[in-house]
Amino acid sequence: MALDQDTLHQLCTTLERFVHERLIPAEREVADGDKIPDDIVSEIRDLGLFSLSIPEEFGGLGLNMQEEVEVAMVIGEAAPAFRSIFGTNVGIGSQAIVLDGTAEQKATYLPKLASGELIGSFCLTEPEAGSDAGSLRTTARRDGEDYILNGTKRFITNAPYAGLFTVMARTDMESKDARGVSAFLVEAGTPGLRIGKPEKKMGQQGAPVADVIFEDCRVPAANIIGGRENMGFRTAMKVLDKGRLHISAVCTGLAKRVLRDTVRYAKERKQFGGAISDFQLIQAMIADSQMEIYAAECMIRDAAKTRDAGEDTKRKASCTKLFASEMVGRVVDRAVQIYGGAGYIADYGIEQLYRDARLFRIYEGTSQIQQLIIAKDVIAATD
Repeated sequence: MALDQDTLHQLCTTLERFVHERLIPAEREVADGDKIPDDIVSEIRDLGLFSLSIPEEFGGLGLNMQEEVEVAMVIGEAAPAFRSIFGTNVGIGSQAIVLDGTAEQKATYLPKLASGELIGSFCLTEPEAGSDAGSLRTTARRDGEDYILNGTKRFITNAPYAGLFTVMARTDMESKDARGVSAFLVEAGTPGLRIGKPEKKMGQQGAPVADVIFEDCRVPAANIIGGRENMGFRTAMKVLDKGRLHISAVCTGLAKRVLRDTVRYAKERKQFGGAISDFQLIQAMIADSQMEIYAAECMIRDAAKTRDAGEDTKRKASCTKLFASEMVGRVVDRAVQIYGGAGYIADYGIEQLYRDARLFRIYEGTSQIQQLIIAKDVIAATD
């Protein structure tokens, strides 16, 4: 590991205190106001959370995958909006540059992403394209020393806050699949870039989502990631496994928090002359949740170790993301059932986490996309 065990333990202990003393108490305020308070964002910056995966030479912590998932499980105990504010900086917003960026791109953007001076946003999904990235319609046409971007991106997280957008756009107009797609770094304020009205969502308030519209948006050719066309989707594929493991850890952290809160409630809630935690049917739901959390933890740590060893983790990452995102949905659903009527009331907080958790089965590749990836890989590897 990049950090010794004592240092990693100290980091996680500090973050646990931050989660329980600052983030969890602020969840209701964030949900009601649909905004993370500025002072908390500043504290997130000060703790280095924007820089987790960025190399030390560019001001980051340079955590490896095993370390990153441990941190993500801790942060995941708070409402997901808090992680979302720095998630793109840790994920594809920085890692696409780390892996395939030019020396100039690394020097220009990585220090600002690491410090949180720039908040990243990843622009892939469109009105007619999501899981099928090959059907992207946003175009980038070469014009001298620039590219001119036109198109609309939909459901883009952090769009109203972002200072840097990683934009997937078609540069090969003759191609009919993702091989003709390139990735561009587009700074906020670039003429021709416009942010739509933030969407009202089912959950994850405080993590704004909006359209990003490009209308003859002129971007320097120097801002194409890697310095050449038609490698954008390949770059994205390189970092998707990492992102899926990170999200799996966040799901598991949230599940652990939900189970802990639920058990505390069950020990306090009295029915039929005793605590409902004494009832075997309640205990069965608690046991099922703990079993699934433990399984997810094992999968995450095994896949992270595999990735750090330099091995292919496509199948393991998809298995882990599929299991962990479905698992947290089941855990929080059982929690609402154990809370009973109280679980449906906003004051108890569990209904908010129920809504928050639902999105995990959709982003970073839907559950159905993970199933396809897993099945195709298994079939291809079987004689």
